Amino acid sequence: MKPATVFKELRRGMRLVFYQSHEDTGYVGEATIKRILVAADPLTFYDTYGDAVFLTRDEMVAYLENQEKWKATRVRKGNESRKRNWIALELEDIRAYEAVRKPERFVTVGGQYLRD
Repeated sequence: MKPATVFKELRRGMRLVFYQSHEDTGYVGEATIKRILVAADPLTFYDTYGDAVFLTRDEMVAYLENQEKWKATRVRKGNESRKRNWIALELEDIRAYEAVRKPERFVTVGGQYLRD
């Protein structure tokens, strides 16, 4: 679950590849996107998934409080502010690779789309 910013091209059935950024960096596994949920309030994901969400409810509340503290909203023309939607991906067929697969080029924090 994260703010829905760079994931506009995601579709059900696509593969999501997990990237490990510390120690032995590279692709470490993959899963298939089963369902994509978008919501203005990320706490609503707990109504759907309960404890199956990556962050605990308390961790999410602390994160949201930090956002408020740092005014993490998008400001548009005319000083109109708008909070970003959040996205949750329900995954299936999750599997780890036997060995770390090295990417051909650097992977940014925002991730990247891999094309076959």
